[in-house]
Amino acid sequence: MDSFATMLDLHWPVLVMIGLQFCSAAMSLLVKTSLNHGMSVHVLVVYRMAVASAILAPIAFIVERKLRLKMTFSTFAKIMLLSLFEPVAAQNLYYTGMKYTTATFTTAMSNLLPALTFAIACIVRYEKINMRKLHCQAKVIGTIVAICGAMVLGLVKGKHINPPWSHHHDVDSQKHATDNGSFVEGSIMILVGCVIWASYYILQAFILKSYPAKLSLATLQCTMGMVQGIIVASIAEKGNTSAWSIHKDVRLATCLYGGLYAGGLYYLTAIVTNKKGPVFSSVFYPLSMVIVAIVGSTFLHEQMYLGRILGAIIIVMGMYMVIWGKAKDEHLQSDTDQTAAAAPDLEENTDNPTLESGEHQIKEEIQTETTHTIQTQVELVV
Repeated sequence: MDSFATMLDLHWPVLVMIGLQFCSAAMSLLVKTSLNHGMSVHVLVVYRMAVASAILAPIAFIVERKLRLKMTFSTFAKIMLLSLFEPVAAQNLYYTGMKYTTATFTTAMSNLLPALTFAIACIVRYEKINMRKLHCQAKVIGTIVAICGAMVLGLVKGKHINPPWSHHHDVDSQKHATDNGSFVEGSIMILVGCVIWASYYILQAFILKSYPAKLSLATLQCTMGMVQGIIVASIAEKGNTSAWSIHKDVRLATCLYGGLYAGGLYYLTAIVTNKKGPVFSSVFYPLSMVIVAIVGSTFLHEQMYLGRILGAIIIVMGMYMVIWGKAKDEHLQSDTDQTAAAAPDLEENTDNPTLESGEHQIKEEIQTETTHTIQTQVELVV
């Protein structure tokens, strides 16, 4: 039992991120279905944040009632910017791109997040890379491999594989996606949304250093995102009051589940980001593409192709390469911290006459230099 608890304590971030990918796959399928039923992207974002705020607010008030951090203007502005990045800008662009393309293509494009997050983290010097180290090479190569696998999975069909449970029922959905708009326009929206999403992870990591109340941060982010989303939706849907109406169908389920998922996503991602860093959190997102392919072929009767299976295998290989690199990073950092913590004790316990003599000499030199400086200043004044 102790060994299981120890193992769970070591690997819970991995389990959390894998669980979130299952939820993410379900969210993508629900959103695409709702968009096909005519739901507004901008209104969807607002309702998701409203539900998430209603769920998180009482929980944050109870759990973090003793952790009331001072809200400075700088922190408030950072959280406002964080909310503008995600959910407002990222989700509006991402889901609009999904409307113009397909769910599979959108999910495949979202697998650029690890590379984008890694690149931005290096640019802002949050992530340090030494290519002479094997674990750093593993992180770089693993991220590239995972992204390549995701693109193969989403874009390369290859030979058709027909499992016993599979049926050809996805023609209408593919036709609907093609008729919705330009693939090029949708692809650009998704790409820009992913860049903003990657920037959000980096900004969140910086904010957590000065505002470590994760539940309160998630609640504020959802609430501010809802307010900003209302402004965006009001402008985008001006004069179209019917866009705000919710019917008792998959659109209502999408809003409710989306709010619950968003609230849990922000909180759990904040915990994992604070523990492991932003690159670790985002590297799991290629896994959602694997889940979409499996769930789609099993329950939605979508066709399977050899390219998708090969892409799934490549993603898993790349994912474990990055995880190994991050684990090695943490091990080295832990050794460095232990060495730094032991240094003061060594200094206190050291009884070296030579060092004491040297320290005494330095003190005398400092006193002499200080006296000379004061005398010079007095002479200048006179």
